[in-house]
Amino acid sequence: MTPTKAIYIALGSNKGNKLQYLQTAVDFIFEKIGGIKKISKVYTTPALGFEGDDFYNACIKVETALKPKKILKELQAIEAILGRAAKTTVGYESREIDLDILFFEDEIIEEKHLIIPHPSLQLRKFVLQPLLDIAKDFEHPVFKKSIKILLEECGDASLIEPINIWLKNPKKAYTFGNYNYIAIEGNIGAGKTSLANKIAQDFNAKLILERFADNPFLPKFYKEPDRYAFTLEMSFLADRYQQISDDLSQLDLFKDFMVSDYDVNKSLIFSKVTLPEDEFRLYRKLFYQVYKDIAKPDLYIYLYQNTERLQANIKKRGRNYEKDIKDEYLEKINTGYLDFLKSQPEMNVKIIDVSGKDFVKSREDYLGLLDEISNHFQKK
Repeated sequence: MTPTKAIYIALGSNKGNKLQYLQTAVDFIFEKIGGIKKISKVYTTPALGFEGDDFYNACIKVETALKPKKILKELQAIEAILGRAAKTTVGYESREIDLDILFFEDEIIEEKHLIIPHPSLQLRKFVLQPLLDIAKDFEHPVFKKSIKILLEECGDASLIEPINIWLKNPKKAYTFGNYNYIAIEGNIGAGKTSLANKIAQDFNAKLILERFADNPFLPKFYKEPDRYAFTLEMSFLADRYQQISDDLSQLDLFKDFMVSDYDVNKSLIFSKVTLPEDEFRLYRKLFYQVYKDIAKPDLYIYLYQNTERLQANIKKRGRNYEKDIKDEYLEKINTGYLDFLKSQPEMNVKIIDVSGKDFVKSREDYLGLLDEISNHFQKK
């Protein structure tokens, strides 16, 4: 999964419907750059350095996988979309929207068109005050002082006042909080772990990941499937039961819901493909005994990937023991999942075809998935 970094962005507007410009900018940043983690109050301040209407100012914290230059390019594109024209005068002037990168983690960047931290933020109360709301203890990487200290030392005497209106976080349009437990499933290489990680990070969920990498029988199975199939499936049966029962019973008061990258029924699906009929019947009997009291997910998401994309993803992640997986095996697993889902009318299932999407690298594809999941809930 692509690592993300925390950035801080300042927003300002003093033309037209100022609050709407700020909100629309936040919405675009969510769509184009990353998840909005924190939003400050909105403050009103007088225009500084020129004659003009008062500004509305705010700051936001964003989690992003983008590089600083790409973020700058996206912010400039958002400014242009919202009507900000290129500068025609020397100095400051009124504008529909002004977007500035304040910090990119604790990195120091000095380039011709990009300086981070923002070189003037310590001089501007209209930046420091909203920044205090969301990052009072953040230390300026150059001055080695917190935002709280920088504000106390700031010589800007401008009047700054909060307004009793809050900007909305776009992520609240998605309805994950209506579920207690979401399971994300799919074939080998479908992207279920990546999606579970992203949802957990963006929506404050407790993350449950399958511990397949610790299973010593998995590499042996891929080399000698007939010899190790039953041993492998029995070891997964025990391990999945232990993990899921522990995780589901341990509530986390600081998380909004749980999301896992597997459902225990995958044991039945894989064992039906890998085991002879007589061994499968025995296995199925044990499975129902073991899992009879395990909680079921409120929402079961199945990510469908075509075989070509599955093989590409498997090759990309480079696990040596998976390199010889055959197309036929993947197709049997996919058929097994679909047959299982058809036989479970009481389950709340959402099947999403992600074959033509890259929701890890493309934020547009990722948000499209969130829309599909959210729309599924609204139809229920």
